[in-house]
Amino acid sequence: MISLHTSPVRRRRLGVATAAAGLLATLLMAGPAAATPDPGDRGAARTGVSAAQEAEAAAAIRNGEIPGVDEIVHSSNITHLANVPKDALKGTNTDLAFQGKYAFAGNYDGFRIFDISDPRSPRTVSQVLCPGSQNDISVSGNLLFLSTDSSRSDNSCTSTTQPATEKSSWEGMKVFDITDKRNPKYVAAVETACGSHTHTLVPERKNVYVYVSSYSPSATFPDCQPPHDGISVIKVPRNAPEKAAVVNFPVLFPDGGNPGAPDNPGVSRTTGCHDITVLPSKDLAAGACMGDGLLFSIKDPENPKIIDRVQDNVNFAFWHSATFNQTTDKVVFTDELGGGGAATCNEEIGPKRGANGIYDIVGRGDHRKLVFRSYFKIDRPQADTEVCVAHNGSIIPVKGRDLMVQAWYQGGVSVWDFTDSSKPKEIGYFERGPVTTDAVTTAGPWSAYYYNGYIYSNDIAKGFDVLKLDDRRTDPAQRVRLDELNVQTQPEYFGR
Repeated sequence: MISLHTSPVRRRRLGVATAAAGLLATLLMAGPAAATPDPGDRGAARTGVSAAQEAEAAAAIRNGEIPGVDEIVHSSNITHLANVPKDALKGTNTDLAFQGKYAFAGNYDGFRIFDISDPRSPRTVSQVLCPGSQNDISVSGNLLFLSTDSSRSDNSCTSTTQPATEKSSWEGMKVFDITDKRNPKYVAAVETACGSHTHTLVPERKNVYVYVSSYSPSATFPDCQPPHDGISVIKVPRNAPEKAAVVNFPVLFPDGGNPGAPDNPGVSRTTGCHDITVLPSKDLAAGACMGDGLLFSIKDPENPKIIDRVQDNVNFAFWHSATFNQTTDKVVFTDELGGGGAATCNEEIGPKRGANGIYDIVGRGDHRKLVFRSYFKIDRPQADTEVCVAHNGSIIPVKGRDLMVQAWYQGGVSVWDFTDSSKPKEIGYFERGPVTTDAVTTAGPWSAYYYNGYIYSNDIAKGFDVLKLDDRRTDPAQRVRLDELNVQTQPEYFGR
C-alpha cells in the first residue's frame, strides 16, 4: 500500500498507482531473449554507489525531498489510470507508436501490441519475440517497422548476438505486416550501414520512405566504416514490402561534423544522426546528430537538403531528438547527457547541461535559421542513484500554445509549456521514486506521448502506463483525434 503525504520541500500532492488486471499474453515467436545494448540509449543497468551516496538518497526520502522507493507521485492535474507490467518480453522497454485503438510498444526483445480502446484497462493483443536492440518502432497502414542496432548472426527473429567485426553480422530495418494484429508477419529486412538505432517514416500513398539514423563507425566493422556522415534512405513499396531497399545515403556532414574532444571537450563527435523528426506537411525535418542540430528540407524525400546547422559546445553533450511546434517556428532539441546511463538531474550538473534546447526558426525557405532562445530542464530533484535524462516526448495539440509531454527516465513524465521560447515552465508531472538506493539504475519512462486525449508512457522497467491530464491549458487537445501517430513523423494537427 502506498502511503499519502505532502512534502513541504517538493510541494507535491502524491497519488496512488492503479494496476490493470486480467491480461492474456500470447508469445508469437520463439528464440533467445537477449539483446546487446549499444552506445547512446542503453539497456537497463545497475552500477554500485558509495555508502555516502546511498545514505544521501535514504536521507532525501526521509526528508520528503524525493519519493520513496517505487513510490508514485504526480501533480494534481494528472491521474494515473493504469499500469501493465512486462510479460513475455523481459528486455528494456523502448519507443511507442499508435494506430486507431492500438498502441505498439518496442522492447529490446521484440514488440508488444496493446488494445487501448479502454485506456483504463489496456489489453495485450500480441507479443512478438524478435531480439535486436533497441527495436525502435513505427507503423504506417498495414506495415510495422522495427530498428535493429545490435550486431546479429542473421536477420531472423531467432538470431543471436555476434561481433560487428564479423562480415556476416547483420543490422538494419525489419518490416512486419500487421493486418492481423494478433498475428503479425515478418515480411522484409534491409541491412543498413551501422545498423538502425532509430528510424523515421516519410509516408506517401504508394511508398514509405524510411530515414535510418545510426552512428559509431569503426575501421574494424566491415559494415560500418568511417566516415559515417549521413543517413540511409530506404524505399518500401506498400504493396510489395519485400522489395524494400536502400535508395540513397545522403551526406549531411561534408566537413565531418562536430569534431568533439579535444576541440570541444565533453561533446560527442558527430559520426551520424541519433534521431530525425519530419513534418511532412511542411516538407521539413530536424535532425539530432550527436554533436550537431540540423534543419533540412525533405521536398524530395530521397534527397534531403540541409537548410541550417547549429552546435552548442558549452552545454550540449549528445544531440538526441527533435520536436517541432505546430506552427513550425520552433524546434526543441534534447541533450542525452550521460548517454542514458547517468544521474544528471541534480544540483551538481545544474539546470543547463542535460536540458532541452529551444530554438526559434526565423526567416523563410532555404534561408531559415535556428536561433537559440533558452533551456528547459525539470527542476524536481532526483537522487544520485536515479538515471535521469531528457528523452522522447510529443506535442500536446492546442491552438495558440506550445505544449509538450516528455519522458525523463527516472525523472518521470513532464508536461511543460514553451509558448514563450525564453521562459519555458513545467505545468505537470508524474514519476516514481528510485528503483533502489544502493545502485545507479536505468529505469523510468523511455517515451511519453499524447494520443487522442491520454498520455501513454513506456517505462523501461515498470511497463506500460496510461495517464489522464486535466488542465484548462491542455484540455482543448482532447478534441483532437488521430488515426495514426508516429511521433517522429509529426502530423498536421489542425487544418487537415
